[in-house]
Order: sequence, then structure tokens, then C-alpha cells
Amino acid sequence: MKETGWKKTAGNGSDGKRTEGKKSFGRGEKTTGFSKNSAKVGVNGEKQRKAARKVSGVEDKWGTHGDRKRNVGEKDGQKTVRGGQRGKTKCPIYRECGGCQYLHLTYDQQLKEKQKRMEELLGGVCPVRPIIGMEEPYHYRNKVHAVFGLDRKNNPISGIYKEGTHRILPVDSCLIEDQKADEIIVTIRSMLRSFKIRVFDEDTGYGLLRHVLIRRGFTTGEILVVLVTASPVFPSKNNFVKALREKHPEITTIVQNINGRSTSMVLGDKEHVLYGKGYIEDELCGLRFRISSRSFYQINSVQTEKLYGKAMELAGLTGKETVLDAYCGIGTIGLIASKHAGKVIGVELNQDAVRDAVQNAKKNGITNAQFFCNDAGRFMSHMAARSESADVVFMDPPRSGSTEEFIDSVALMQPKRVVYISCGPDTLARDLKVFAKHGYRAKEAWPVDLFGWTGHVEIVTLLTRKAR
Repeated sequence: MKETGWKKTAGNGSDGKRTEGKKSFGRGEKTTGFSKNSAKVGVNGEKQRKAARKVSGVEDKWGTHGDRKRNVGEKDGQKTVRGGQRGKTKCPIYRECGGCQYLHLTYDQQLKEKQKRMEELLGGVCPVRPIIGMEEPYHYRNKVHAVFGLDRKNNPISGIYKEGTHRILPVDSCLIEDQKADEIIVTIRSMLRSFKIRVFDEDTGYGLLRHVLIRRGFTTGEILVVLVTASPVFPSKNNFVKALREKHPEITTIVQNINGRSTSMVLGDKEHVLYGKGYIEDELCGLRFRISSRSFYQINSVQTEKLYGKAMELAGLTGKETVLDAYCGIGTIGLIASKHAGKVIGVELNQDAVRDAVQNAKKNGITNAQFFCNDAGRFMSHMAARSESADVVFMDPPRSGSTEEFIDSVALMQPKRVVYISCGPDTLARDLKVFAKHGYRAKEAWPVDLFGWTGHVEIVTLLTRKAR
């Protein structure tokens, strides 16, 4: 199933990856059982959702956070969530938001907890290596989303949905979100009255501004601002854009996305560029990538380099292999692999993502990579029918995991190695059992913490084909 937006959920702390269908795993979402082979489509239902934003700093490098048995108190006019003998957390909406499930723990403690979970889940299948943690686990999210609405006095507010509801929690800053992005969102909200811009009311269907989405290049510093409106008619939009740029000259480009549907999707299908190129660029693993509002791009750039670096290490490329990158999105994994492979084939169901992948290859001067708009499972079955094969398959499916049909297609290709990057460890464990039926054994798994303070873990696993 292909989606063309990003589903709204309460809380934030998840991971920046797309999902498909209904979800219910921590802050992101997951289906049980097998779902259709899904394209890695931009912000379409990405794993990421909004977390406890309204925060007033951090006590020390790792933070000193309270116990699960916590109570709310006041000190120096600032609300804190206290807990046990392990200190306190400075997020006043920690309990309401639900985005940061591990905010009551120190960072070292949460890494131990995540390691334990991965060992319990996969320990009987393959060795689980030590989790790769962050050096600085704060303000790592390079993509920030805010929903806009009205308070009881009809004043515009912006923030996140309270967990399990559509009630907006007003928030201005967050421990895990990019600080500049949070500043820009507050500025936009402060400008609404002077420009007579009404925020959208879900109950009445009246109003213009629904959401603001901001993406920032970690290396380049480029900033994309997406104004999601209920109508294409945007009064005084030129003056609004000019005023916003005067307050924040660091903004690279501004896009109006039109979403007039009564759905849970954040982004609509149509967009107008109001300023700049309509996209930003960022660097990852030595390559430059084009990122638009819908592009799937991991939300923690520093940890993503570690994740993809480990994936390349497990692939064991020598420069001669044919590599297939399934669920390839804008081509990040395949293009990084192209430096170490003979040939790379990327397959993606979303046409816009494939277009970006082709442009990214050209931008980086890569000539040994090809990208195809197709269902990855069907594409591999056709390759196998033509007696074509791949030496290594990279797969990075949505949190709902892969499908039996897709894994059957991988087996038909008979690759020597499969590198499975998963954002849903429980569905990874399920899929590894299907691979085992085809003679593929999980050799080792490496957890990587991309989503500090949340319950999410990314994990990369190497599978090899048993000799017959």
C-alpha cells in the first residue's frame, strides 16, 4: 500500500522512518503479521512522531532523570517531573506526550535496557553485539513537525497531540528536536495574528494552517520549511514569506503543501514552492543527497552514518559484487554501497523517490548505479526468471517488516549475503524465521540507538546462505 502523506500520531520520539497501514509499536507504529511490500515514501507514515517538546534545558551531559514512580512538583517556577532517587526530568509534559518512554532513565541505563530487549528478542537466533550509542543524545532530530490549533480562548497554539488523543499539547521546545526548527515554529505561530491567518479547526473544517514541517541538513545547515494548508488560497503569502525570512534568514527554502483531506495524513499531494529551490541538500557518508518534504531520510544523521557504516562492513563488499538495494527510497544505502561494489540496482515503488535517487547519483558522479520504479519483490522474481542474480541484497523495510512474498523473491535470487536493516526488531525476528526456511542464517545483529530517550531501536543483521 502506497501512502502520500505522513500519519499524525501523538508523541514524537520515534525514528523517522515510513510505515505502512495501521501501527502500534511504541511511539511509531507497526502492524502484526505480513503486509504488502511497501515503498519507502518520504514522510509517508514515517516512524517518527512528535515528542515532549516544552523543555527547559538539561542538567548535565546525559541528564539526570527520575524513576518510574514519579511525581510532579514546582521549583523556581519551573515544573519538573521528579522521581525516586535517580533525579528528575526537565520535561513537564513527559507523562502526557508519551514520546520519550525512557526519559526517566539516564542515557547509559536506557542503552542497557535496549540491549537487554534485543538480546531477549534475538539472542536465540544470532549473537547480538553491543549497542552503538550516541555521544550526544539531545536535539538530534533533523525533522520536526508541529500541529496547529486553537486553545479555549481561540488563541493559536502549536505542538503535539497528547498520547492517544487529538488534543494538542502546546509546546515550544523539545529535548530531542533540532533547536533552530523549534524556534522557527514559534516564530510562525507569533506571526499568524498580524497576517490574519487562521489555524485549521478539525471540528468545523474552517481555517488555513494545519501543520508546519521543518527539515534541516545536519552537515549543510540548509533549512526547509513546509507550511501545510487546508486550501491553496494563501492570502498575503508573499509578504508572510518575506517577513519570515527577515526573522530567520537562515531558511533555505519554503514550500506550501496543500492538504484539504479529512484524514490522519499530514502531507497532501500538491505543493507550491514559495521561496528557494523547494528542497534542501545534506551530506551523509561522504555523499550529497537531495531532500524534499516527502523524502525518506533518517532523522539522526550522526547515528545513521554509524548504522550504514556497519551495514557496509557486514556486506563485505570487495568492488566486484552486484548489489540490490530494495526499498531504496532516494538511494542513500545503494549509493553509499556503490563506492565498494561493481554494480548497484535500486528498486523503489515511489516514483518521486526514484527520481530523487537518479538525481542523487548524478550529483555525486556515480555511474555504476541504476534505479527502477517497481515493486521490489516482483522485480527480483523477474530477475531470477531471467537467470540474473545479486551477490548482496540490502533491505530496509518499514516497521511492519517485510513480506513472505518478498523474502521468497530474495531467496530466488540466491544472494550470498543479505543485510537487513530493521526499525522494528520484533518483525525482524519474525522475518528471520522465514529466511531460515530458505536456508539463510542470521550471523550477527548490531543494535544502533538512533532515537535516544524513546523505546525505539534500529538494528542491522547479516544473513548468509547455507552451503548446500
